[in-house]
Amino acid sequence: MDQQQIYDFGFVLPHWFYWSWLALSPIVFIIWSYALEKKKNIKPPMRPADEPNNIITRTIDWICEHTGQMVGFWTVNAVCFYAFEVISRYIFNKPTIWVHEASYLLFGMQYLIAGAYAYLYGSHVAVDIVFNKLPPRGRHGMDIFTSVFSFIFFIALLGTSYNFFINSFGMRERTVETWQIQYYPVKFIMIVGAVLIILATISKLYKDIKQFNRLGREA
Repeated sequence: MDQQQIYDFGFVLPHWFYWSWLALSPIVFIIWSYALEKKKNIKPPMRPADEPNNIITRTIDWICEHTGQMVGFWTVNAVCFYAFEVISRYIFNKPTIWVHEASYLLFGMQYLIAGAYAYLYGSHVAVDIVFNKLPPRGRHGMDIFTSVFSFIFFIALLGTSYNFFINSFGMRERTVETWQIQYYPVKFIMIVGAVLIILATISKLYKDIKQFNRLGREA
């Protein structure tokens, strides 16, 4: 009886349901939020009207915008997971073997995918000691210059992530914790995040070049 009590962890979330729900739940939440916005006549945040763009940058920005929204809704899942853990542990005395792992994998994938969304809105950490003292055209010129280093870093990230995923998928890697969920989907998300932020950098570079040239003509 004591041995059975030790290993009685109650409900264990199936691996297939975890991955399926992560794929479907953001779509459900986004559709629901758009329906509420339409019903209450709430206008979503708009990009600057004078921001230069073309069909390619608009497409990239749309992708970055909606992937950011998608992973933002993943946070709701983490809140539900930890609520289930607290109830299961402290009320029914059945701690889970999957909530902590499911949540930290979730947060890691959020961090990887949301990078492009943060780049779109200029939310990445930056040292602005020199940047803020420059005139507007100088700021765009500085962004053009530093984009070279951004591309080097992000392309290296893409190549490294690809190798990580191939090795992980080849061995069908799983986590070492008791839940032992598949780990290679997380490595694949690293590739997705790298591709997204490279696209966001391309869009930002195009806008900076256009603004730099426009301000030069006006001067």
